[in-house]
Parts: sequence; structure tokens; C-alpha cells
Amino acid sequence: MKNNFIEGLRDGIPIALGYLSVSFSIGIMALSSGLNVFQGAFMSITNVTSAGQFAGLAVIASGGAIPELILTQLIINLRYALMSLSLSQKLPEKITLWQRMIIAFANTDEIFAVAMNHNKSLTFPYMIGLQSLPIIGWTGGTVLGAIAGQVLPSAVSSALNVALYGMFIAIVVPTAVKIRPVLIVAVLAAFLSCVIYYIPLFSGISTGTSIIICTVSASAIGAVIFPVPQKADGA
Repeated sequence: MKNNFIEGLRDGIPIALGYLSVSFSIGIMALSSGLNVFQGAFMSITNVTSAGQFAGLAVIASGGAIPELILTQLIINLRYALMSLSLSQKLPEKITLWQRMIIAFANTDEIFAVAMNHNKSLTFPYMIGLQSLPIIGWTGGTVLGAIAGQVLPSAVSSALNVALYGMFIAIVVPTAVKIRPVLIVAVLAAFLSCVIYYIPLFSGISTGTSIIICTVSASAIGAVIFPVPQKADGA
């Protein structure tokens, strides 16, 4: 069991290092949105989601309502439910319900990818080891970013804040270049966002509601235009 935990720690090191750099921008954004260092750290350690926290901070900064914040998080983070269902099929039956709930807590995109490609059995100690360092890296980066935001000049903080947008571009562009439907859906979501932001008719729509509308609309249109073909029985 100890060896499984150590193996998980080793596999989680690259994820933790990546999270440390990305969450630095989350910390700066949290501070600029009105949160303090402790609140930013608490947000990260209880969420561990870049897109969700980014959208959540946007809602907080714009003074959005709590129901709006909850609905935004539900839509953006709904993919984690699907990933957890998929991951649960690879977990041994002896893993208890509460252990599965702990694993689901930090089932991020990167952790899910590493776990699904793990050739050995996914024991509970391995999953705890795999998730521990990324959680520490994500929370620690947020704290460092928030502290740096208090010390660094505003011009430097604003420049570092751009790194978060760069991360999303780095995630979307490689996939969009290879898969045409992803490109079209991403462009459509960006177009809808611009329409809501720039056209005076939609000026009353808040940031959180705008995110919900763009996400659901672009995804729905993409699902209709580019449906996933059904596999034949026995395929």
C-alpha cells in the first residue's frame, strides 16, 4: 500500500508543477475580485478547478447572485460527473463509497487522464498519492499569487493575470486545430459572448448569465450539427 501511495505521488509531480504556475494567476485574480489571501486559498482547496474558479471569480467581481454562481459552476463543472462515472468503472469493487467520494473530490482533467492511463490497479492509496501534490500545488500557487498581487505593482499583476487566458487558449487551440467541430463550437461561443457584451440590447445580462448562455447555446448547437455517431450493436 505504501508503494502505491509513493507511486501516486510520483505520477502527480508534473501535474502539481503545472497547477502551481496556473493557479498563480487565479490568486492574483482572486485578490483583484475582492477576496483576501485566505479566501482565495479556501476557494482553491475546496474547488480545484481552473475554469470553474475563473468563471466564479468573474461572477463575484461583477456582483452576481449566489444562484447565478451555483448554476454557472454546475454547467462548467458538469464534465467532472461524467469523468467520475468513467473512472469508477476502473476502480476495484473493494473501494468503499466514502473512498470513492474522496477520489471524486479531486478528479480533475489531468488527474483523470493519468489515472485512466495507469496500467496497474487503481488502489485507494495510489489515487490519494496522485491527488495530494496537485491539490497542494493548486492551493499553494493561489496563495503565492494572492500574496504577489499585494506586493507587485498593478501593471505587473495585470500582466501576470493574462497568463490565465493564455492557459485556456493553450487548452483549446491544439484540439481545435485537429478537430473541426471543437473549433466551430469554440468560435461560436466567443461570438455569442461578443454579441452579449457589445450590443446594448443585452447590457442587462450579467457576466455569470452570459457564461451560462454562451456555454449551453454553443454546446447545444454543436451537438445538433455534429452528433456523435452511434456504434452498432456488438461493435
